[in-house]
Amino acid sequence: MAQRVQSAQEFLQDSFVPLVAALCSEEAEKVTRKNNLGFCELIKPFCRLTSEVHMRDPNNQLHIIKNLKIAVNNIITQPPQQGAIRKLLNDVVTVSQPAEGLVANVITAGDYDLNISATTPWFEAYRESFLQSMPSSDHEFLNHYVACMLVVSSSEPEPVEQFLKLSQEQHQIQHSNEYSYPKWFIPNTLKYYVLLHDVSLGEEQRADSIYEEMKQRYGTQGCYLLKINSRGSNRGADEQIPDPWSQYLQKNTIQTQEPYEDGPYTLISNKNSDHFIPLDGLGNDSKDGLSNNFKSHPLQLDHTSDSGCFDGTDYVKPNSSMHESKKSNTWTPHGTCLTLTDHDRIRQFIQEFTFRGLLPHIEKTIRQLNDQLISRKGLSRSLFSATKKWFSGSKVPEKSVNELKSTSGLLYPPEAPELQIRKMADLCFLVQHYELAYNCYHTAKKDFLNDQAMLYAAGALEMAAVSAFLQPGAPRPYPAHYMDTAIQTYRDICKNMMLAERCVLLSAEVLKSQSKYSEAAALLIRLTSEDSDLRSALLLEQAAHCFINMKTPMVRKFAFHMILAGHRYSKAGQKKHALRCYCQAMQVYKGKGWSLAEDHINFTIGRQSFTLRQLDNAVSAFRHILINDSKQSAAQQGAFLREYLYVYRNVSQLSPDGPLPQLPLPYINSSATRVFFGHDRQQSEGEKQAATHISLDQEYDSEFSYQWKELEEQAVAAANKGTALSNFQPTQYCLNKYSDNSRFPLGVVEEPITVEVAFRNPLKVPLLLTDLSLLWKFQPKDYNSKNNGDTKEVETSGKDMIGAEVIPEFLMNSEETKMARLKLFPHQTGELHILGVVYNLGTIQSTSVLDGVDPSVVLQTGKFISNGMSVRGRQDLEIQGPRLNSTKEEKTSIKYGPDRRLDPIITEDMPLLEVFFINFPTGLLCGEIRKTYVEFMNVGKCPLTGVKVVSKRPEFFTFGGSSAILTPLSPSASEHCSAYKTVVKHSTSLYSLTSSADSSDFGVGTGCQPEVIDVPLPDSVLLPGASVQLPMWLRGPDEEGVHEINFLFYYESIRKHSKMCHRVLRHTAVICTSRSLTVQATVYRSNALEDEKGDGDNMLVFVDVENINTSEAGVKEFHIVQVSSNSKNWKLQESINLSEDKDIKLANREKGKLCLKAVRCKHFVENYTFADIVFGSEQIISSTSPCADFFFRSLYSDLKRARSQQSVHTSQGAAKPHLDNAVRLIQKCSEVDLNIIVLWKAYVVEDNKQLILEGQHHVVLHTVGKEAFSFPQKQGFKKILGNSDWEDLEQESSEIGLFNFFRPENTSVPARPSLDQFSSLIKTSLHYPETYNHPFHQKSLCIVPVTLLLSNCSQADVDVIIDLRHKTTSPETLEIHGSFTWLGQTQYKLQLKSQEVSSLQLKACFVHTGVYNLGTPRVFAKLSDQVTLFETSQQNSMPALIIIGNV
Repeated sequence: MAQRVQSAQEFLQDSFVPLVAALCSEEAEKVTRKNNLGFCELIKPFCRLTSEVHMRDPNNQLHIIKNLKIAVNNIITQPPQQGAIRKLLNDVVTVSQPAEGLVANVITAGDYDLNISATTPWFEAYRESFLQSMPSSDHEFLNHYVACMLVVSSSEPEPVEQFLKLSQEQHQIQHSNEYSYPKWFIPNTLKYYVLLHDVSLGEEQRADSIYEEMKQRYGTQGCYLLKINSRGSNRGADEQIPDPWSQYLQKNTIQTQEPYEDGPYTLISNKNSDHFIPLDGLGNDSKDGLSNNFKSHPLQLDHTSDSGCFDGTDYVKPNSSMHESKKSNTWTPHGTCLTLTDHDRIRQFIQEFTFRGLLPHIEKTIRQLNDQLISRKGLSRSLFSATKKWFSGSKVPEKSVNELKSTSGLLYPPEAPELQIRKMADLCFLVQHYELAYNCYHTAKKDFLNDQAMLYAAGALEMAAVSAFLQPGAPRPYPAHYMDTAIQTYRDICKNMMLAERCVLLSAEVLKSQSKYSEAAALLIRLTSEDSDLRSALLLEQAAHCFINMKTPMVRKFAFHMILAGHRYSKAGQKKHALRCYCQAMQVYKGKGWSLAEDHINFTIGRQSFTLRQLDNAVSAFRHILINDSKQSAAQQGAFLREYLYVYRNVSQLSPDGPLPQLPLPYINSSATRVFFGHDRQQSEGEKQAATHISLDQEYDSEFSYQWKELEEQAVAAANKGTALSNFQPTQYCLNKYSDNSRFPLGVVEEPITVEVAFRNPLKVPLLLTDLSLLWKFQPKDYNSKNNGDTKEVETSGKDMIGAEVIPEFLMNSEETKMARLKLFPHQTGELHILGVVYNLGTIQSTSVLDGVDPSVVLQTGKFISNGMSVRGRQDLEIQGPRLNSTKEEKTSIKYGPDRRLDPIITEDMPLLEVFFINFPTGLLCGEIRKTYVEFMNVGKCPLTGVKVVSKRPEFFTFGGSSAILTPLSPSASEHCSAYKTVVKHSTSLYSLTSSADSSDFGVGTGCQPEVIDVPLPDSVLLPGASVQLPMWLRGPDEEGVHEINFLFYYESIRKHSKMCHRVLRHTAVICTSRSLTVQATVYRSNALEDEKGDGDNMLVFVDVENINTSEAGVKEFHIVQVSSNSKNWKLQESINLSEDKDIKLANREKGKLCLKAVRCKHFVENYTFADIVFGSEQIISSTSPCADFFFRSLYSDLKRARSQQSVHTSQGAAKPHLDNAVRLIQKCSEVDLNIIVLWKAYVVEDNKQLILEGQHHVVLHTVGKEAFSFPQKQGFKKILGNSDWEDLEQESSEIGLFNFFRPENTSVPARPSLDQFSSLIKTSLHYPETYNHPFHQKSLCIVPVTLLLSNCSQADVDVIIDLRHKTTSPETLEIHGSFTWLGQTQYKLQLKSQEVSSLQLKACFVHTGVYNLGTPRVFAKLSDQVTLFETSQQNSMPALIIIGNV
């Protein structure tokens, strides 16, 4: 139980006090009514004695009475009706509420910190009213009247006659059969005569004379003169006199309650009756010769009400009574005519009455009863038992004894000795003689049990237990089993719940004072039943307090019984108490995973709060039900949601113009909010394919995002004349949780801003959002001037500034996550802040509408059937920025950066570029050239210029150089034309046709970025609404597979803006390439030092072309139509094909070989020389677009790739030593700078049509004797070749260096040149007759003249040593080839200048006929300024065979 103001002993003493009746004359009542009080009300605050009282017990022992209290009540002749008592108790509990601002008691138990009201004044008020309102009964005498005060005013004409009249009235009420109520303790009731004198009227002498007469008539101890009203009512208002009556009157008044908590009953409130004590209201009307209407009780029900219908259920008064009760709730001052002296006089009056009248009377009565009992002890018990029913007379109903025993036992006559014992016990109890009282109760209990008088026995047991507890010094323990038996008897046998309840209230208080909280709780719970919800609620609440006050608090039991109490309070109509109980229990269940319990409590709190018009609390409680992850069924969730919407709608109706409330549903994942700037892109139509750009449908990829950023940075640097900007920030069209949102994003006037909001419906029931739109704040600013407009926060107004799209209906199915895309259309420049979303939240009637129907279809048709319950509200979009982690302070604390994706700055007009690709292929052969067209369209409001396109794969496309104008201009005109610029070839020779070109014409000059390409727009400007189509050539990448190629189109406005400098447009092309040809080429030095034309230097180029196409592509065959060379130093001269068929056709898996002769260009030029060897009828001019474009771009890509590989190698290894010039000169001898372009056509059959595809492959030749390939990667090579070919290649010497196909100029090389490089330093050639006939029979020695030509291939002077001595490798060589001898010097030394050719005349001597190899001279060379001598290897030279014949 909760803490209480009184101790248990004080409570029990005050529960049973001597009762004194009061009969007042009408004049006496008038005197007291001057103070707005009745006589009983007037003396009530002074009814407790402040001093000790002495009396003697029957044994003449002195007994001390402390702190005695008496109760003085008006006589009421009708017992109170049960319904009225319940009404009174209900009102008492209703009025008593926790005080505002009361500090709650904080109890810590385990993990719980609970705020619990320390006291329960409503329970104490209920208990006090319950004990006071108990009707008198025959089995006990505690609430029978012991005495009666007769009060007469001194102003009456004949006061003594009035006393006589009142005395007769009292005698008639007590002894007449007409009145069975109230009950009186003994027949000879003490009458005490009080003369009330109004001092303000004067006549003191008359009052004194009347009092003297009274003393003579009634004795000095039987009468009293009470003087009051010393102060006039009209003066001294400013003097503050204490008001001791308010606490008694206010505690029990039932007029200060709110109307919706009232029951259906009203009290008859007489002007002179007590409003608060049920036994105190004495009427004022004269009837039947009596001065009072005794039949009217303050608890009498209105005649229109049925006394038995009050059941504690909820009733609501009509609104009319609300005003009446409010009017009556006005405070009335009490005791206005009394002074402090009057207070003392009243206090003295009560003391005199008690000392001189009441206690002597009680003492005398106890002695008489004691004497009677002693004299009757000799009476035979058996005789008495046999004659008992005769003495009972008419009091015994006409029932058999068995029937009586089965209910409440026998009924005793008033003179029965058992009742006399009980009467004496009660008198002793009232005057605190607890030991004697206990002995009497104990004796009576035995007699009653022997007689099976169960009602009497229960009463004796109850009071015996209380007496035992109240005995000073506690000589015996509290007999709790007495109380248990009494409760059981009252409840089960006597069916008297009021008495059982009194037992429980008394016993629980005793147990609690002994800290037996568990027993007290069990006792309280035992009496909960369905017959009274209010009683059950109060007892359950006290049981809950018992559990929490135990030594080890039982928190969950406390909460559970609080819930039960709240439920019973609710049934009893006590809404405020019910709400309080549920709120206290919620502290225990909250956040502990008891989700269903939490839902129930919140739902109840919501309902009770709504009933009490605490709408904010109701909304909060229902909100909790909806936002927690509910485990309820769909039907229950639907009920919760409907209730919530109903409550919310009531809240919004109270303040329709107030701010929009925050709605809890659906959930919004704020961090997943995405913001997109720009129009939705136009869709592709037919052959027109729109640029993919960026959209909300694309997933974020950090790698791609970084690639686009790099591309944009390159474009900006190129536009900025090659210098990168230090403060470069990439354009962001789509902002999400991965993007950099630390800066304010930029939007453009008249271009929509799309916000994608991620909604999640946590419920199992669908939600319908209607009129969904964004909530925003806008501050107009003119960025061209310094005047800024005022900030305006608007929701629907301001459409001239910002237009907002409204989604009429947005359905979310159960537990669905769904994105809503909402648009804003800015019409002015300024700062926009997107605050959140606003919508109507509702539900649909049933999901049957959606069965078998795609929700999107339903959404468009708008056929949802709403149940009519919806509320308008908002949800804010609050996005937390990234956690900061750069400085030490940020690392040690938790700080978050800003996220400004919802705060765009709206800038002035910008151009807007749309790009369309016409006839753009999805599949190409590797190396295939395809011509397409690109359309550029400006859909913005101002002209655009400076269009550039940047890509990581510049070798994939070209817009052509200056010569591109010669090609057909429209897609239709070019349908059957070649993608190349061609001319008809007139001559039939295979000699090459040369032309030259500068690489800077094709964007590959030095110092520029080939990735950034200027788009050749006419006049370099595109006006608003204008469009232009430009040709674009594509070349299929050399690797087969799927390629994603990113284009970034960069453009600027003609007007320079402070906020936005440029814009970009993205496009990702996906191309699938399939195999075509693979080209392998090797270059060798020709042994002939001079050709027929007399050109000095020449080389042979061997080209192998293999068709590795699979038949899936539908390619029938490839035709090699032309081979072109590109170099600054070399050019192809002619084809040395021995085949007479000039047309080279390659079917599937066929390989063709070409041998081409290359000669050095005669003069050194900066430009590249293109030489075309044509095999068909048309010459493709390789030095023009697109052939030269793709060649130069491919060359650049190879160079870039090689540099990246080299940077990886150099960063991994140590730095190589710097090479000296000599070694570099030697290396240059073996390097060539010759590039081969193989142009081909492929014949494809598709849809029974034959198509001709064109393409080109490039081979870069760097080193003499090393193979080079048209594909860059080993894996690709291995894939393209068959397994057997690969194995053959792997078996060859690694010195061939298959994959060192490319070496840029600054590649690190060994400090010592390799053997291969020296073999190219000096080129040797032997000139001799192939056949020489000699008559060996005439002359045995055959001498043949041989000329050795030596050519210096380097740019430096070279010292050469020729050694003619045979180097014997093995004896087998001599045996097989025979031997010959060089005549003359065996060693020659000479120096060759740069590029010098020198001849040396030698003689070979033979002794036999045969075939001989003259290539035995060993040539050693060194640079003139070097010391080390190296042998030049002749392994790569052709064998010099001579046939010696005999004549």
